[in-house]
Amino acid sequence: MIDLYYWPTPNGLKLTLFLEETGLPYTLHLVNIGKGEQFTPEFLAISPNNRMPALVDHAPADGGAPIALFESGAMLQYLAEKTGQFLPTETRAKYEVLKWLFWQMAGLGPMAGQNGHFNRYAPERVPYAIERYEKETNRLYGVLNKQLEGRDFIAGSEYSIADMAAYPWIVPHETHNQKLEDFPNLLRWFNTIQARPATQRAYKDVAKPAPGAVQLSDDERKVLFGQTAANIKPQ
Repeated sequence: MIDLYYWPTPNGLKLTLFLEETGLPYTLHLVNIGKGEQFTPEFLAISPNNRMPALVDHAPADGGAPIALFESGAMLQYLAEKTGQFLPTETRAKYEVLKWLFWQMAGLGPMAGQNGHFNRYAPERVPYAIERYEKETNRLYGVLNKQLEGRDFIAGSEYSIADMAAYPWIVPHETHNQKLEDFPNLLRWFNTIQARPATQRAYKDVAKPAPGAVQLSDDERKVLFGQTAANIKPQ
């Protein structure tokens, strides 16, 4: 029913968290971003932004032609509405979830991603950039820690797509030079989600990110970080 085009990045893992929670049938298609497979015409037809993940739903609710989606937040919202799970239908509760979903998309993901880039992948250390993104990641952890005070999950008492979106970006906290012990509400939430059977299934074959710099070949670095508009021109 669902074809998921995937690499085990935080954004990719959001979708396997959802699919494992719901039991929705899916087929995993690995797209090796280090080898540039995200730039094939076939993948760009689904994900014109050449980013992971993407999906095709072959059985949409309207019974029409397959629906192709990119952007992990849009995919989570789509699947939640399709299944009627992990996104409330009541207006206030629904938008409590959606605002935190968009918070992750606009803040936690990009800032933690730049933190990881300058700490792990940059060919030279740039102290200003490292400090900038470590502090911003820390600030966002603080925002989330405050939101979780008195709440089981981000949007209240129920697990939702907001939690699924944020959790994979907290998993690499050590590589982002953050200590969960400094954020007790966040730590409690993190441990709760980590213990869920669906989370364990989603992460079963995913290597834990190791602290320290990642050694990339010149070709890998060019593929991952050296792209321009020429790489997505029409074929």
